[in-house]
Amino acid sequence: MSDRDRSGLASRRSFLQTLLMLGVGTQTLLHSRDMKAAVFAARDAVGATPALPPLPARTLGRTGFEAGRLVFGCGAALSRGPNDELLEAALAAGVNVFDVGFKHYYKQAESNLGPFARRHRERIFLISKAIVPLEVEPDDEVSVTQARTAAQAWGQLMDESLAELGVERVDAYYLMASHNPSIIRSEEIQRVFEQAKQAGKVGHLGLSTHRNAANVLEAAIGTGAFSLAMIAITPAGWYDWEDKAILKGSPPMKELRPLLDRARAAGIGLVGMKAGRYLAGRKFLGWGQPTAFDSVYPPELLRSELSAFQRSYAYVLEHGLDVVNADMQSFAHFHENFVAAATSGELFA
Repeated sequence: MSDRDRSGLASRRSFLQTLLMLGVGTQTLLHSRDMKAAVFAARDAVGATPALPPLPARTLGRTGFEAGRLVFGCGAALSRGPNDELLEAALAAGVNVFDVGFKHYYKQAESNLGPFARRHRERIFLISKAIVPLEVEPDDEVSVTQARTAAQAWGQLMDESLAELGVERVDAYYLMASHNPSIIRSEEIQRVFEQAKQAGKVGHLGLSTHRNAANVLEAAIGTGAFSLAMIAITPAGWYDWEDKAILKGSPPMKELRPLLDRARAAGIGLVGMKAGRYLAGRKFLGWGQPTAFDSVYPPELLRSELSAFQRSYAYVLEHGLDVVNADMQSFAHFHENFVAAATSGELFA
């Protein structure tokens, strides 16, 4: 083949790749309204995205499950529709824990996750969750009667979740948005859970918390009943769900390490969430505060090529958490979070 023919072939290939990139990118932009996701999808369509590194695993507390350090948060991501292509890509890359939640908060997320979960049921660790239906403040002491009624309702929500997912069993079911320690300590809750476990509906009890997290985690340690805790925590300290900021008066994560280590020593696998949410900012404040955690970062992390969001994920993973949960709605978001989870150990070696 002559140099001219080779040049012509290369030009045609480049032209076709450009057309493919434009087509895929445009469709992604129209669907997601996310320019970053559109660019990523276009590059990925022609093989221009870098290969993903291996994802390290960590044992999730007393579950004994070897979990990839990035958890796929399916609640918001699948609330409006399925995204099996992204779920399959995540599983192929090493993500094997998939977390969702009940339909009264996450709409159709469970039913949209169902087909994927059923296809790969033996390969994945499946988590769902529901709020214990009881109106209490963090410091309220719940009566036995209140706890019994709420526990029965929570058990019914578990059955509802199984039906939505189309599975007979989940690996863990959480007390979602927990902020009251007396509920965490409730024997009525634990009794309903044990009945579900004996019936083969669930493997492990867990909790998630955005408020009063330190006291909730202390209560969970004391019970010896919890295998997992998903906590809203950032490099700068506890995340405050109500203010969408760092909890006032919270010590930085490094100073919370003794509590996290005690929880893990008690057999509780620790799952982080909202690690970088504060960095996104709020609309009325002009959005975005990417340097918010820089004061707690070591020089090697600041010198790294990771983005602000990636740094927050890497930091929390190397300061007391087993895995981090991420709401990933596009390949671009998945790739960014995955790289942070896969390389965090190298930055703090």
